[in-house]
Formats: sequence, structure tokens, C-alpha cells
Amino acid sequence: MGSQDSHATDSTNALPSLPTPATRAGRDGLAAILAQPERAVIALDFDGTLAPIVPDPDQARAHPDAVPALAVLAPEVAAVAVVTGRPAGVAVRNGGFAGVPGLEHLVVLGHYGAERWDAATGTVTAPPPHPGVAAVRAELPGLLDRVGAWHGTWIEEKGRSVAVHTRRADDPQAAFELLREPLTDLATRHGLIVEPGRLVLELRPPGMDKGVALLDYVRDLAPASVLYAGDDLGDLPAYAAVEKLRSDGLPGVLVCSGSTEVTELSERADLVVDGPAGVVSLLRTLAERLA
Repeated sequence: MGSQDSHATDSTNALPSLPTPATRAGRDGLAAILAQPERAVIALDFDGTLAPIVPDPDQARAHPDAVPALAVLAPEVAAVAVVTGRPAGVAVRNGGFAGVPGLEHLVVLGHYGAERWDAATGTVTAPPPHPGVAAVRAELPGLLDRVGAWHGTWIEEKGRSVAVHTRRADDPQAAFELLREPLTDLATRHGLIVEPGRLVLELRPPGMDKGVALLDYVRDLAPASVLYAGDDLGDLPAYAAVEKLRSDGLPGVLVCSGSTEVTELSERADLVVDGPAGVVSLLRTLAERLA
């Protein structure tokens, strides 16, 4: 379904050319954003979408042109939100979003919407963490030792969830498959679920996903259109949320930050771009069109 970054021809040469979505719904969504930008919501995943995937997530940083593009785009639309599984404060730090002129109304929905950071106040609001996360955190080292999966795997502490990465293992995919069942059993015993991603298995509370976060955020704003960009399996609930909104009459665009590791998103997207650099190019071009 996804576009291959083809470009439309504008009737006015002075205007930059936007990629053309491959679907009618996507084209309608983009047209709605252009027609009423002041009522458009732009929502974006962080890792793999605004920031390149790196072996150590602590070292992930937004693409160098991401914040400048968002700072130009944000004043032209109703809202810009970063929707991420990371803690909100970590995404703000790694993204470099704080104190940027033009991003005064940026919102970061961290931990799949359990946390919210508002640029206007610089504060994070969040409910108490699920008790199962602490229990899982305590048991994980012993589990990895028992299944022989210590070498090359590592645990990422995310506050309200815990993730096990296999990207550094000798055989990352084999380690991923080896851990899937025992981690699912561990999560289930403590009232959590396992969210698979790109060579990562995250144990987190149920009812937390990017679709719920996006729907709650969009419905509070009552916009005229929405765009969502993501790259991984954890973004599929947000895709489903946009599809639900479209079925209710709200135009929307689904953008995939292309990856050879995950094809499920590209098959459902209206528009496929070339990773974070492609997402930034899209944001910058959209900003130029609206400005």
C-alpha cells in the first residue's frame, strides 16, 4: 500500500513538492492538513522515526534536522505530539525538545501515554507505576541466566516498563525467539504484557499503547485532520487509531519510517519514507508549504 517516495507536481513552482500518498485515504488526509493546517495534529514516534535506531538506546538522539523542522512546522498546526514508549523525560532529553523557540506547545506522551510532558510548563505528569514492573525487574537477571541468554543481551530500565534487547547478541534473532516465551510467562505472572519490537521485548502494563494515547490526545483537541508517523510494531496500535478516526470521518495520514526489519507498517501505510531522514524531509517540506 505504501508510496515509494514519489512526488506530486505542484501547480505553483514556488511551492516545494510533497510526496504523494499511495492511497485515497492518505491523499484525502494530506489534503485536509493543507486545507486547514491550524486544525491539524502531527504525531510522531521517536526511535526509528525522529531518531535513527542505534545499538544502545541511551545514545539515541533525534536526527540533527528534526528539531529545526518541527520548530518551523509546529506554529502552523494545531499541535505536535511525540508518542513514545520511552519515559517522557528521556525522550525530551534525547530529542533536545526543551526550550526550543517554536516548540512551546509540543507535547511528549511517554510510556505509551502514561506520562505527559508539556513544553509550555516543562513538567511531567504521571500516575503511580504498576507494581508488576518492580517484580519483573527483580526476576529478570535470574531468568536470563537460566535460559542462557546473558551473552549479548541487556536490560533497559524504563521506569514504568522493562525491555530486553538482543541486538548485540551473536545471533540477535535467535536470542529474540529464545526469550519470547519465558519473558511472556514472566510478564503474565505479574500482570504485565510483552510488546515485541525491533530485536527488543518490552514488559509493560496492559492498557498502555500508542493507540490509546493517540486517541485520547486527538479527541481532547477535536482536530480536522491527523498525521501519524512510526516505524515499529509498537506503532501498529497508533495506525489502528488513525484508521478508527478515519472511519469516524476524520481525515488522516499514516506514514512509515521505512525499515527492512519491519514490513507490517509499510504494508498498511499511506506513505513510506526513507527512515528518520525521510521523516525529517517530509516535516520540513510540509512546514515550507504551510509557512
